[in-house]
Amino acid sequence: MTTPAQPARFDDAVVTGVISHMNGDHLEDSLDIVRAYGQPDATAASMTDLDTVEGVWTAVVDGADVEVRVPWPGSPLTERPQLRVAVVELHTAAREKLGLPPVAPH
Repeated sequence: MTTPAQPARFDDAVVTGVISHMNGDHLEDSLDIVRAYGQPDATAASMTDLDTVEGVWTAVVDGADVEVRVPWPGSPLTERPQLRVAVVELHTAAREKLGLPPVAPH
């Protein structure tokens, strides 16, 4: 029997950098993710935390904040560069799940 991975924290600078980037440049991507993974009626979303196992977003649903935790593909992650890959994979899968066209790589 396998035990689920226990989350570990990335360095505070990494967490702050990723959250700032997501909330500064990728709010629509975050909205796709929360809609696909638990809150289809969300009208806004922002990333609030992350660790080696999952990303955490706050979605606005019917005017209320709702926490959405989404496991990273291939978690647990062990290195910072894996975060970018995981977010892109998560967003790509979210758009597919929502029936939206793929976005051009950036």
